[in-house]
Amino acid sequence: MVDWRSRGARAGTIDGAGDLVLLEEQDRARWDQLQIRRGMLSLGKARELGGASGFYALQAAIIACHATAATAEETDWPRISALYAELAGLVRSPVIELNRAVAVGMAEGPQAALAIVDGLAQEPALKNYHLLGSVRGDLLHRLGRYQEARAALEAAAELTSNRREQDLLKRRAAEAGAAMSSS
Repeated sequence: MVDWRSRGARAGTIDGAGDLVLLEEQDRARWDQLQIRRGMLSLGKARELGGASGFYALQAAIIACHATAATAEETDWPRISALYAELAGLVRSPVIELNRAVAVGMAEGPQAALAIVDGLAQEPALKNYHLLGSVRGDLLHRLGRYQEARAALEAAAELTSNRREQDLLKRRAAEAGAAMSSS
C-alpha cells in the first residue's frame, strides 16, 4: 500500500505485541513529531527554491499529506492521488502506480482503484510483489468480494518472507473468510 513507513511515522506502525498496524488504525500522536517537523521544513525549503515538482519533493509532499492529518480520515487522499499521478509522469514505475491506486481507492472508492490494480497484474516487476496482492485483497474486501479477497491476501502472505507482514496478511485473509461466512 502507500509507503507510510517514513522515518517520522515508524513509531506508530507496530503495536505493543510487535504486530504491524494498518495506516488507518495508527495513532498518529505516536509518530516522531521531531522528524516530521524536520521533513516539513525541508519540504518548505524545496518549495522556496523551486524544487517542489522534483521526484523527491513529490514523495515528501505525499508524506506531508499523511503527517499533517490528525487521523487517516482527515488525510487529503485526492491530493495524494494527484501527487502520485504527477510522480508517475516523471518516472514510469508499477510500484508508483500501485501506490496511486491505493490513494485513488481512498479518494474515489475501491472500484476505481481495482481497475488500476488489475491493470498492473501482468507487470513483470510485480509478479512476486506481495503488496500487489495485499492491495488487491483489501480492495476486494471493501467491495464485499470476500472469497476473492481471502485468496488474494493468502497468496500475498505466501510471497513475503517478513513474518510480521505474513501474520498481518493471514489475519486479514481470516477476516475476509469470516465476513464471507457471515454474509
